[in-house]
Amino acid sequence: MQEKPQVAGPVDVKKVGGRGMENKDYTAEILEIIRSNTSPGIMRSKLEDYHANDLAEVFPQLKVSERRKVCRILDLDMLSDIFEHIDEQDAAEYLDEMDIKKAAAILSAMETDAVVDVLQMISKEKKNLLIELMDDDARKDMAVIASFDEDEIGSRMTTNCIMIRENLTVKQAMSSLVAQAAKNDNISTLFMVTEDNTFYGAMDLKDLIIARQESPLEDLIATSYPYVYGNELIDDCIERLKDYSEDSIPVLDNDNKLLGIITSQSMVDLVDDEMGEDYAKLAGLTAEEDLKEPLKESIKKRLPWLLILLGLGMVVSSVVGLFEEVVSQLTIIMCFQSLILDMAGNVGTQSLAVTIRVLMDESLTGKQKVELVFKEMKIAFSNGSILGILSFALIGLYIGLFKGKTFVFAYAVSGCIGVSLLLAMVISGAVGTLIPLFFKKIHVDPAVASGPLITTVNDLVAVVSYYGLSWIFLINMLHLAG
Repeated sequence: MQEKPQVAGPVDVKKVGGRGMENKDYTAEILEIIRSNTSPGIMRSKLEDYHANDLAEVFPQLKVSERRKVCRILDLDMLSDIFEHIDEQDAAEYLDEMDIKKAAAILSAMETDAVVDVLQMISKEKKNLLIELMDDDARKDMAVIASFDEDEIGSRMTTNCIMIRENLTVKQAMSSLVAQAAKNDNISTLFMVTEDNTFYGAMDLKDLIIARQESPLEDLIATSYPYVYGNELIDDCIERLKDYSEDSIPVLDNDNKLLGIITSQSMVDLVDDEMGEDYAKLAGLTAEEDLKEPLKESIKKRLPWLLILLGLGMVVSSVVGLFEEVVSQLTIIMCFQSLILDMAGNVGTQSLAVTIRVLMDESLTGKQKVELVFKEMKIAFSNGSILGILSFALIGLYIGLFKGKTFVFAYAVSGCIGVSLLLAMVISGAVGTLIPLFFKKIHVDPAVASGPLITTVNDLVAVVSYYGLSWIFLINMLHLAG
């Protein structure tokens, strides 16, 4: 009897000698099995020992004929698990390679939310054909999910869950669980519904297993279990979902009927997508780009903000031009302009990041927002004071030793730089907080509008602070030149 390979997947393999854990790459092993001449039965037995994710990672490395062979050998349950771990664009391509009835069968066995994503990548004509060939239950479930907009939480749910009537006995509930478990593998949490499918509560599988048959089922049901409505926006409820450590959250319609669930994996994906979008927004993009996005679409996303920033940049340049006299009399101050601009920009970006994060809490009061502004200004003042003192000492020394200036002149200039740095950082901290708060107030996404704007505004603040102080103190008061 042939020895089976080690079980793959998320299980870590312990290393000897206390060196921690490692995840083994099974790609070479799987490719060797697929490309061998063993019988289909033995090949299936060997491949089933690997996690679906490991098999999914191998698919791009296979030839079309090899993928077809794998799809003929493995059963539908295994294939559906594999396709759920494949990127939807690639999954659509692989499904196109096989018989249309086989593709429809795989889609019917997949999680409904994954099916919706894959079908979006398939041509309309073929998509309609696949939907026709899918089984009735899968088609019905998919229609429910597809009825929600992509920015609504219902579009990310799955109907793969156990629903049990709340008025059953423990024995009857166990029988209902067994009957549904063949088609639904999300069984760690059981969802209780009334006769008309209204959500009643939830129950832990463990509690049902250890319950005595004579125990009232009501005692096991958590009627205060968290839930969301399918038409809630993802942005509005993602933070609430993250607050719960449940493996799944029920999704209801407007009549409180249970439609499906949001799994913990879906929550992870949602948070990941949200972070990606926020990073894109902070760069002035309307959505996250990917490598496959057409050039025209990328340009459309970036150009509007770049045009706005060009106009603001011209304003900054015009302001710099107003201080032409300062630059002509004290050319040395030009050397340290970038230092002031960079530090102001850094402080503004830090305050922006903190504010965007805080604004995710919809319950934030006006008093808390004011406290946030003052807190960021205090932090900026503290950091600015430290950096201003360091700049005063080090830049003064640099100008005196390496630029051949008197130390009186050197430390007068460095003192102005230190004060300018402090002032620019404090104002930038306030700007980085106030601008996103303002956009939130007028119902504009602060992540989209704030990032590029704050960078330019902080440049303006830094220029005015630096050259303004230089003009007042160095030229008008101290009458320095050189």
